[in-house]
Amino acid sequence: MLVHAKAPFIRGCLLLISFLILFGVMLLPLMKDELGNHMTGLQYADNVFNELSKGSSYFIPGVRNSVKTVDGKSIQLTVKLKKAALAALAGAVLEKSGATDVRVEDGKVSFSGDLGLILTSATDDADNLYNNNADAVSQKYDGQPALKVAAAWWYVLSPCIKELQKQYKIGEAQVVDNVLRRAIEPGNNFFSVPPAKVSEHLILMSAMLIFYVLYTLWYGFAIFELFEGMGLAMTKSKVKQES
Repeated sequence: MLVHAKAPFIRGCLLLISFLILFGVMLLPLMKDELGNHMTGLQYADNVFNELSKGSSYFIPGVRNSVKTVDGKSIQLTVKLKKAALAALAGAVLEKSGATDVRVEDGKVSFSGDLGLILTSATDDADNLYNNNADAVSQKYDGQPALKVAAAWWYVLSPCIKELQKQYKIGEAQVVDNVLRRAIEPGNNFFSVPPAKVSEHLILMSAMLIFYVLYTLWYGFAIFELFEGMGLAMTKSKVKQES
């Protein structure tokens, strides 16, 4: 017989069935976002945490301070892009940003110029993307899609770090890395997401976290009761007495 204890087995079945019913409800488009678009409960929760994450990921002021440390420092680099298709756009972006002697050939981009000037332009583009102002970025580069420009910045600046390190320009390499991780990456990842502060959504955040903990325990107790009903409960083994 599968069921060894009827009462815990029934409790486990009820808990698991109710858990699955609520999970099914969360997959229905019953919620609405700020624009009135229907979405599931999971999508709503994902949007909320994305907005809160964006609200705490604005590092542009600090990035601008680090870029100031390389103002007026000249560089001359040749880098190979992992996405060769973006090489032409990367060259155009660099030229628009004050780089000189820009040459593009076989997926490689060669350029020279003031590193501070170039990184300031990249930071400005990232700031506009973070603030969902794609038009400003697109107009700056003759109508190129803003996210494609961000990708060009990423793929041309990433290999610059290693090239600068080879030239023993460690400080400059660190600033480039800072611009990539704390400006271009957040700007691209959070584009189109409205920012929100945790302090403004404490009740919602607390409710969602409490629900997550309780819902996890709900499933855990359902499995525990089912197993106990089937006679699979864990018990402490008896200690053998030596004769």
